[in-house]
Amino acid sequence: MIDKLTYTDDNELIFLDQTLLPLKEKYVKTRNYKDVIDAIKGLKVRGAPLIGIAAAYGIVLGVNALKSDNKKNFEIHLYKLFDEFRKSRPTAKNLFYAVDRLMKIYNENDDKEIDDIKIMLLDEADKIYDEDIEMCRRIGINGADLMGEKMNIITHCNAGELATGGIGTALGVIYAAKQQAKDIFVYVDETRPLLQGARLTTHELQKNDIDFDLIIDSMAANLMKEGMVDCAIIGADRIAGNGDVVNKVGSYSLAVNCAYHKIPFYVAAPSTTIDFDIETGEEIVIEERDPEEVGFINGNQIVSESVSILNPSFDLVPKELVTAIITEYKVHYPPYNFKGIRHLFQSYIETISHKDEFEE
Repeated sequence: MIDKLTYTDDNELIFLDQTLLPLKEKYVKTRNYKDVIDAIKGLKVRGAPLIGIAAAYGIVLGVNALKSDNKKNFEIHLYKLFDEFRKSRPTAKNLFYAVDRLMKIYNENDDKEIDDIKIMLLDEADKIYDEDIEMCRRIGINGADLMGEKMNIITHCNAGELATGGIGTALGVIYAAKQQAKDIFVYVDETRPLLQGARLTTHELQKNDIDFDLIIDSMAANLMKEGMVDCAIIGADRIAGNGDVVNKVGSYSLAVNCAYHKIPFYVAAPSTTIDFDIETGEEIVIEERDPEEVGFINGNQIVSESVSILNPSFDLVPKELVTAIITEYKVHYPPYNFKGIRHLFQSYIETISHKDEFEE
């Protein structure tokens, strides 16, 4: 397992700077919650589940840094932390899920001593991390059942160990299938403009001894035409109640190509990525990132300064293009109605939230 994020007994968060991979493995140590926010914004920490985990620990760092024993000051500071982390990335649902869980812990225990509340917040952050590890494991098992004995899989962006607390979502399915002795080959979309596929997914697959080819994003359709792809598997940053999926920009193109070539298009994500409060993906805010991510490569400008650049970080895959959504609970097929089964997910998470019940 890649060591991507650790909270220490010394109230220090250590995380792997993913912007430097694969050429350099550098770990950042901090006790300052603002460093965590900057890391989330700057993609040093990325992937919806890992963002949520980092935010939970970032809030813990923030409350531990406050030395005041005044209860009102503590509450004001804590809600400031909640607000700042919510604003760090607008699309990833897991971020809001983690903040809401810590907020709930405080609201249910605001009559207790500050030191006790701090311990409770850390315990909840640990639970979020541990639960994600277990959810990834179960997603992998559920998704592996969809894989034949020999599969050529195409994936987009990075939805593996580096994006989650555990083995990953989309890549977790691939790892689980490989553990079942299935013959797996992966085509890795480079994923412009920041090359999370080229830099991160290839890095993971090499470490896990998975055979793959790196391809440019625009090659996917031709591979499908030539009969070289059996299915696509991606992760998700947010899923609407009706099954609409928002994921790294380029996911929609991949889904359209799969539909035309009659190839299954799977989405793998934990229930913490599902937004049960919205009807459709049209309600999801799509993050617009810095144009320099497109106009520069490794700090070198590649377009004229006068060029206008659009740089949305995500796009929307409508539910009609999604063959199945693989969660820790089960594999879901159309028609999707996640709002209607919200209670099942909540009950299921409760059953896996006890570490001593985890199956290895």
